[in-house]
Amino acid sequence: MLLSRLQAFIENQYVQNGIIILILINAVLLGLETSVTVMAQAGQFILVLDQFILSVFVIEIVLRIVVYGRAFWRDPWSLFDFTVVAIALIPASGPFAVLRALRVLRVLRLLTMVPSMRRVVGALLNAIPGLGSIALMLMVFYYVFAVIATNIFGEAFPEWFGTLGNSFYTLFQIMTLESWSMGIVRPIMETFPYAWAFFVPFIMVATFTMLNLFIAIIVSAMQNYSEAEHQHTVDAIQQTQEHIETDLHEEVQSLRIEIKELKKILVQQLPGR
Repeated sequence: MLLSRLQAFIENQYVQNGIIILILINAVLLGLETSVTVMAQAGQFILVLDQFILSVFVIEIVLRIVVYGRAFWRDPWSLFDFTVVAIALIPASGPFAVLRALRVLRVLRLLTMVPSMRRVVGALLNAIPGLGSIALMLMVFYYVFAVIATNIFGEAFPEWFGTLGNSFYTLFQIMTLESWSMGIVRPIMETFPYAWAFFVPFIMVATFTMLNLFIAIIVSAMQNYSEAEHQHTVDAIQQTQEHIETDLHEEVQSLRIEIKELKKILVQQLPGR
């Protein structure tokens, strides 16, 4: 009985909205803590309010662990919430001083609290296998062009293509189309007039093909995730409907039996009257 009440309290929409509001307030506070001026004027208040919000998060996590038990540890979203809150509880001093900066990860709890954001993250996670294949293919493509560029342009332009690492970085800059023409390719063409025959195919494949493949896989994953979620909702509705129909059928059968019994009783009592 107590667990059901706690579950109803945790899953209450007003409570969920309150947690979201506290996450947003906490995000603002963490931003204000980076300002020396603000901390000098209201630092104590900000720290106390931050600790209060953290306490609310801890209580919420504890209640969810009590209510859901083992199911809590099997849910990736719950594990993410637990990790983010646990990091904030570690004393940010000594070797753990870097964890102070990680407190801002609490803002990422919005991804688990807002359903629309959760759908996007779920779709991105489902797209990882496809994205990994494209990334691997892009790396092979990069490696081939980086080796060629180092061999051809490395001696004349060591700053850009002197080593394989420099070539990788320069090709990445070219792929982003950041000053690729006037900043890199045209100066190279003054020494190698036909360098365009190397860079134009690279841009066509790396920028306009590979990156579009990334976008296509993400869009496809989001569509598949939405369809799967829709199908799950439809299945849940159908199961509920079947359950209701079964209950109604059983109740109707029970009523028929009761009516038959009443008829027998009435028939038996009529002659006596």
